[in-house]
Amino acid sequence: MKIVGIVAAVFLAAGIALAGWFVGSSLVESRQPLRVVTVKGLSERAVEANLGFWPIRFVATGPTLEAARASLETSEASVRAFLADRGFADTEIQVQNVLVEDRAAGYSASSMNDEYRFVLTEDMLVTTDRVQDLADASRSVADLLRQGVVFSSDAYSAGASFVFTGINDLKGEMLTEATQRAKETAEQFAAESGAQVGDIQTANQGVFEILPAVEIPNDRPEKQIDKKVRVVTTITYFLVD
Repeated sequence: MKIVGIVAAVFLAAGIALAGWFVGSSLVESRQPLRVVTVKGLSERAVEANLGFWPIRFVATGPTLEAARASLETSEASVRAFLADRGFADTEIQVQNVLVEDRAAGYSASSMNDEYRFVLTEDMLVTTDRVQDLADASRSVADLLRQGVVFSSDAYSAGASFVFTGINDLKGEMLTEATQRAKETAEQFAAESGAQVGDIQTANQGVFEILPAVEIPNDRPEKQIDKKVRVVTTITYFLVD
């Protein structure tokens, strides 16, 4: 019986020691630092704006409200004819607002010239997918000046603006490309460190940006028809031996 007890004790001790070895080995492995690499992938596309906006603001004055209104209607007719000659439909032209100012009711009424008592301001907006035609029209605004149309100073310098609305059609393709470029960078890093790229730990697809094709300091990017779409993804990969 004593021999049996001794043998059992030996096996028990060996089992405990072996279990302790496995636990200790697991603890050592769990304390090994994770090897990861974080990389970025860029994707860009050159695109052309597919929608244009041209706000047109013009003014008319007169000694009476009726005279100012008649002058404003003449200017509006000239603007509409100008746009129609360039192929723009009535559905692409909207009157946004008409403002009426009686300068006799203002603080400077005593120095007012009666000939310009009433000032009427009209805002029109041209919206079209014919972006090149819109750009050409906005550059020909001097033709309207020669017809007597008086623009407000801010509207004259504003010109047309252009946007690109087809970004959803590019998202899938661009994200795939950006992800592939990020992985290529990770593989290059891994090769230099004697490792291989494993699974993805984290991924951030980034924000899609619509930028002017040519980035000019202090310029207004919405004025350019040619644009570029850009996205930068950030991905962290595990590295394995």
